[in-house]
Amino acid sequence: MRPTCTLTATLNARPEKRAELVELLESFVEPSRSEPGCIDYHFHVSAEDPNVFYFYENWTSRADLDRHLKLPYQQEWFGRHKEFLTKDADLKFFEMLSDHDAP
Repeated sequence: MRPTCTLTATLNARPEKRAELVELLESFVEPSRSEPGCIDYHFHVSAEDPNVFYFYENWTSRADLDRHLKLPYQQEWFGRHKEFLTKDADLKFFEMLSDHDAP
């Protein structure tokens, strides 16, 4: 199945909040992967800067992604993100054009 909505998010952590942020962001992975419409959901750290994090998510539809972003744990994150980040998260939305190599 080809995703119809891909989200990338780049987050720049406050160094003094990095450990707490990693724990919080890691807690999003399994719940997100189990949500309806989630094809894959990946959390990365930059090889050059340990305070830069990146999410790559594929969803079956924008409606599924929007539902995910409205869940209580996501809304709580959006309400608190400024205490963890040096600047706003850079969110970008894409539509996949290539085939998706899901197992």
